[in-house]
Amino acid sequence: MAKSDNLLRLPSRVDYLKRVENLISNLSSHYNINQEAKDKVSLAVLEAVKNAICHGNKLDYKKTVTVHFQISENSISCEIMDEGDGFDFLCVPDPTLPENIEKLSGRGLFLMNYLADSVKYSADGRHVKMIFNI
Repeated sequence: MAKSDNLLRLPSRVDYLKRVENLISNLSSHYNINQEAKDKVSLAVLEAVKNAICHGNKLDYKKTVTVHFQISENSISCEIMDEGDGFDFLCVPDPTLPENIEKLSGRGLFLMNYLADSVKYSADGRHVKMIFNI
């Protein structure tokens, strides 16, 4: 399988999540990515893009979210960048602790870390790179 690059720039509106979902579906079909890997990538990437739109760019449609996929024979890499103020990803409470079980926030980052084989943040939390081994 040859290496592939795919880039998508979106305004910060949640109705654009469907475009990300469609891109993942198209890439999965084109590169014969198995259903389990596709599901992991979909859940984690959609969560990251939603976070970038809602929390990073605060639904400011003038700000964009960039989604960049790289696909190789052994992995899918996805980078998501927003234009927000960033956040300290080390200070997000663990949603599995008893005191946080009923809180609604913080679950997305936990899910991303669980599904991806590697998650790295940079640019003060405005940039996340996830790698999925396939």
